[in-house]
Amino acid sequence: MKLVTVVIRPFKLEEVREALSDIGVNGLTVTEVKGFGRQKGHAELYRGAEYTVNFLPKVKVEVAITDDLLEDVVSTISKATYTGKIGDGKIFITTLDSVIRIRTGEIDEAAL
Repeated sequence: MKLVTVVIRPFKLEEVREALSDIGVNGLTVTEVKGFGRQKGHAELYRGAEYTVNFLPKVKVEVAITDDLLEDVVSTISKATYTGKIGDGKIFITTLDSVIRIRTGEIDEAAL
């Protein structure tokens, strides 16, 4: 089992959700986050004064999947989030040792 964590631009969230749903991924967790990478923030103008925004708004999406879905999920997310510009995001893949569904007590792949 894998946990795929993706940090993306907020306006790409709906595209990612729809694309994952199309390949059979039913559950995901979304968190609004702030951060920066190579973008290093940007300058904005507010009431005539310029200021630097160091942390940009992003969305973190987490999806727990079986190993056999990994390639499809990564490919689907990459296609749905790609703009070709700096700041498209990152995909992190970690191994899950165990998953337990609290309501039923199901374990591992049955709990996904």
